[in-house]
Amino acid sequence: MEIAIITPDTLSAVGLRQLLKEIDDTLTIRNFPDFGTFVDDTPDMYDWYFVSSQTYVIYNAFFLPRKEKTIILMHGIGHTVLPAGNHILNIFLPESRMRMELEKFFLQPGPLPLPEGGDKELSDREIEVLVLVTKGLINKEIADKLNISLTTVITHRKNITEKLGIKSVSGLTMYAVMNGYVEADRI
Repeated sequence: MEIAIITPDTLSAVGLRQLLKEIDDTLTIRNFPDFGTFVDDTPDMYDWYFVSSQTYVIYNAFFLPRKEKTIILMHGIGHTVLPAGNHILNIFLPESRMRMELEKFFLQPGPLPLPEGGDKELSDREIEVLVLVTKGLINKEIADKLNISLTTVITHRKNITEKLGIKSVSGLTMYAVMNGYVEADRI
């Protein structure tokens, strides 16, 4: 099994590599300090990608189609805007707990299914509203652009925040980027 660890955090990469080798010493593990170095290798040959959350956000065009075999390395998990339908590893876990989390990926037969609950279906119109919110448009501008009433825009925004559990514009923007609705460099 081939594993890529893509993070600029050397200590996390080395520690994760060590834990993975202790779980299964037959794993082939490569560390990459950045996405450019990773892409210069053969990126599609890997069975699993362990990737920093920052790298995931910036290069989600690569990772979204490979979501089932991508594990996002998070610095603690709390009120995160990452969609829950991703594999997430909290790198602040105690060693014994992190080992248990990692074993889920490598000691189970077959691929581990994605966690439930991440993708509460947004309607096409809600996605359109979400994208315009991420571009900084206010409700009136969204209404004019989509040729709908101001009340309808407010209703869509209320539905979006209820479905996602995200209230801030920055959180909605992060969600839109993480799910590929907008590109990070187009905000």
